[in-house]
Amino acid sequence: MPLLKVQDLHTSFFTDAGEVKAVNGVSFQLERGKVLGIVGESGSGKSVTAYSIMQILASTGKIVSGSIKLDGQELVGAGEAVMKQVRGNKVSIIFQDPMTSLNPTYTIGHQLMEAILLHTDRNKAQAKERAIEMLRLVNINEPEKRMNQYPFEFSGGMRQRIMIAMALACEPDILIADEPTTALDVTIQAQILELMQSLQEELGMAIIMITHDLGVVAQMCDEVIVMYAGAICEQGTTDEIFYNPCHEYTKGLMRSIPTTTTAGTKLHPISGTPIDLLNMPKGCSFAPRCENAMKVCLEKPCEKMIINDEHFASCWMNVKSGYEQGEITLLGKEGGNNE
Repeated sequence: MPLLKVQDLHTSFFTDAGEVKAVNGVSFQLERGKVLGIVGESGSGKSVTAYSIMQILASTGKIVSGSIKLDGQELVGAGEAVMKQVRGNKVSIIFQDPMTSLNPTYTIGHQLMEAILLHTDRNKAQAKERAIEMLRLVNINEPEKRMNQYPFEFSGGMRQRIMIAMALACEPDILIADEPTTALDVTIQAQILELMQSLQEELGMAIIMITHDLGVVAQMCDEVIVMYAGAICEQGTTDEIFYNPCHEYTKGLMRSIPTTTTAGTKLHPISGTPIDLLNMPKGCSFAPRCENAMKVCLEKPCEKMIINDEHFASCWMNVKSGYEQGEITLLGKEGGNNE
């Protein structure tokens, strides 16, 4: 049994302008001790998927349908009492901006101890000892002294380390890291990633890494999900996604990565703008921005196509390629439906 199983998840936000389908039929599994990367542009549904698992959506947000099973336990419709036991104990999250995630009016020690007291049966003295232990684990120097300091007294990298310490204080089975290195410089970013890798190996937890940085994905992840317009357009192992991308959107992301071989040349961005979730196109959601879009792309969304046992993509170009190579036979009207 997988540690986490998400099946056909639909999450919407109900606004005055209409229903925004932020997550539209997402399915994936997470095994124990594995790192799953979720990549895509802003607005692709990465964070909303994570917030749906934690059930910490905004007041206008709602899980419309689908299933989220954690270690076999159904979370959709389970109720707030069950979710209070899940959050922190079994699933923890590191939010994108550590400065706004920490309360500026309370000391670091108070905030760490609050999480430990809320989710465990430790008393105040034991909670303080655990908080100091966690600060030491994430390489915060002089942890006893730091317990009495406020968030503004720490650098961005140290605040992010404190957020990691808070998330891991109750030894969760799954750590969700939502853009954990976005606001950090390159040197601190490398340190944070190295810290997360070492803690993951030491504690044996599973990680969901939400990011738009493909370099982070290449370094950290065992499997990758590529999201666009609230849906998964491609999924596979890290090697498959990087060395054999099979969706035009994934290929566009790969082309936009600056490398040493492209020094002095212009970047190759994906043209157009992200999709309007209130006005979804009839066919493939990426078709309006795709350089190779065909007529069928504009008329009908492509179903999931299995590339191999570890890789699938939803792109009509794979059907076209398979037909040209003789791997797929297209039957006419007299022969029945297309294969």
